[in-house]
This record gives sequence, structure tokens and C-alpha cells, in this order.
Amino acid sequence: MVPSPSSTHPPEVDADAVAAAAARLVGAAGSGVPCAPVRDLIGADDLPGAYAVQAAVTAHRLRAGARVVGRKIGLTSPAVQAQLGVDRPDFGVLFDDMAYLGGDTVPIGKVMQPRVEAEIAFMLGADLAEGPLDHAQVRAAIAWGAAALEVCGSRIAGWDIRFADTVADNASAGAYVIGPRRLSLDAFSPVEQRMSMTIGGDEVATGNGAACLGDPVAAVVWLARTARDLGDPLRAGQLVLSGALGPMRPVAEGDVVVARLSGLGAVQVRFGKGERA
Repeated sequence: MVPSPSSTHPPEVDADAVAAAAARLVGAAGSGVPCAPVRDLIGADDLPGAYAVQAAVTAHRLRAGARVVGRKIGLTSPAVQAQLGVDRPDFGVLFDDMAYLGGDTVPIGKVMQPRVEAEIAFMLGADLAEGPLDHAQVRAAIAWGAAALEVCGSRIAGWDIRFADTVADNASAGAYVIGPRRLSLDAFSPVEQRMSMTIGGDEVATGNGAACLGDPVAAVVWLARTARDLGDPLRAGQLVLSGALGPMRPVAEGDVVVARLSGLGAVQVRFGKGERA
């Protein structure tokens, strides 16, 4: 569980504002109706406040029976950082009900305002709680990598987000799809992956491993250190979505999305009929 705001964040975080922002996002998720941005409550650049809201929303999900299975890293692309006026990535929580396998059909109503991006997913085979948490240690802790599609979603109407909005909204996490080919880091190089993503057979995005903070493993290093600093280190058995290898694209009912990575093969998902689970 992400630590509670009271245990993680400094006294200047406005507890009433955090509670109001969390209630707004929880209400949107429950009703399926997107809400107004929360930056009017916590400030557009209030990093502690935003993570406090995320923690409150996470606590709500856990009380409702959800289980944390990993983390996702967002804002790894320089272009997206420039768009939002930030110079750092963010992270969110992956829950058990977000997980799909390659070839599955995701109900279009599962994720609000869905957009898809291609990534590399890493499974951790060891805890990342002690030591320098440098590239060598993080690399050694990764059991395997796989091609993945992240289905990003926003509870905020029209994706009208700034940094604090997306952090508070669990880094715009929605669902994810893991491809069938899973390789150790001895068998492929994350930074050298070339990616092509198609929707309905038309190529809509290309990219490579270097687009993700210069190296997807470097993104996991950042996450491991940040998670430990917040008192909730990464653990063996958790999945990490390391960040987009190329642009994010919107999807609609009936779309078939395929991402092909040069060393990890293809991962596919179809968006079908259906409402929120």
C-alpha cells in the first residue's frame, strides 16, 4: 500500500484539500462521469499534495478489495514532460483488476477516455529496498521483461491535466496488457528495442527504448529510489510498467491494437463492448 498522506507528506499539505480532491476522483471513477481537474484544490505543481491524493484514492481502492500488484511509471517522454511543463517522471499503482494478457479483449468502458501506449513491462525477482539501488542492482533484480500495452485513462474531463492532476489521478493508470514472450535481460536489450504500434493495421506510433528516460532500466532505477524514499519500496513479484516508448493514441470500441518490439515480439489487445467492471 502507498503510505498514507499523514505518514509521508509534510504538514503543509492541506488535509481538507486532499480529501476533497480524492473524493472528486473517487466519485468520477464510481460514476463513470469525468470530473473537473483537481489542481484548483491542491495547486498545479503541488507534488506532495498530489501524491497525498493518490495515496488517499489508493486507500479507498484497497478498502474496496483491490490488491496492489505493481507500479507504473509515467511522464518518461521528453515531449510529454515539455507539454506538461515538468522535468521529472511520476508513478502510479497497478491493481489486480487492471491486468490483461496479450490477445484478450478489454471492455471499452473499463477505462475512462482510453488511450494506448507501448511499453516494456518488467517483473521483479528480488526486493529493491536496500543498497544503492543503482543500475546494476536494479538490472539484477529484474526477472524478465515483456512487450506491453498500457491503456491509460483519465478521470478528468477532456484529459485537461497538469502535473498535479495526473499524479493525483494515479498517474492516469487504467489497464495493461502483457505479451506472451518473456525474456531475461541477458536475452534482450531494453534500450535497443524498436517499437511499432498499429491500430486496425495502420501504424500510429513508433519509438525505441531510448525514448523512455534514455533507458527503460533507468526508469526503474528512478522508481526504486523514489518508492523507497516514500517508505514503500518495490518488492519481488511486483510488475513495473517502465514508461512509453512512443506516442500515446486514443482508442474506440472495435479497435485492435498491436505493438511489435524488435526483441520481445508482439502484444495485441482488442477493445470490445462492455462497461466498467
